[in-house]
Amino acid sequence: MFPFPSPPVDDYKVKLDIFEGPLDLLLYLIKKDEVDILDVNIERITRHYIEYIDAFKMLNIDVAGEFIVMAANLMYLKSRMLIPKHVQPPAEETEEEDPRWELIRQLIEYKKFKDAASFLQRRQMQMENVYPANPELPDIKKEEPVHGMPELGIFDLIRAFQKILTRFQKEEMQEIADDRFTVADKIEFLLSHVPAGNTITFTSLFAGATTRDEVIVTFVAMLELIKLHQFRVSQDTLLGEITLFRNENT
Repeated sequence: MFPFPSPPVDDYKVKLDIFEGPLDLLLYLIKKDEVDILDVNIERITRHYIEYIDAFKMLNIDVAGEFIVMAANLMYLKSRMLIPKHVQPPAEETEEEDPRWELIRQLIEYKKFKDAASFLQRRQMQMENVYPANPELPDIKKEEPVHGMPELGIFDLIRAFQKILTRFQKEEMQEIADDRFTVADKIEFLLSHVPAGNTITFTSLFAGATTRDEVIVTFVAMLELIKLHQFRVSQDTLLGEITLFRNENT
């Protein structure tokens, strides 16, 4: 479990309009584990899900109540799965033999709608490049889409953030809060060290960090800059290195 955030972050509430729902997080975790939905390991996925919730709390990110409800549901399913079969109620007294099936059905149905929406979105983007036959096409400069996180989602960034934090797992939990670092200072630092039009790897952002607090504050500053459309993020391969690009004219 992650520790609570230090004072520099406590006073800075992150509000991002980029969250999807808890089912999106579960699908992301399943995809990351490279397993089929039907083979979901409740114990493993619950542990990873709780780790993400802890990360949201540590970063002071607003989390919808439905995420907490799903966490409670996962804990309940986990407890049922851990009960030895010889002490479980007879199959005829339970609605289903496997307590995972209701969740699995929800995931399958949700994925169908999500895939359909993704297909329609791709079709829309393809049709945006189709024009009627005209003698002359107007010289329209193609503008870059404006999104909070166009290439990657918050779940990918949290996963990378958790990986960075593993460097500080051996630090004492009662570490004295280092108030040298504030979100405003780190925002100014990132803007001064990454000129407009340039890129920097996610790992490089934390290369000089010496404490857990500094990592947290730097990450929150990065999220704020993404929200303000100063930066966008991309990833060439699944679970690969994340690259941050500072938009032009910012």
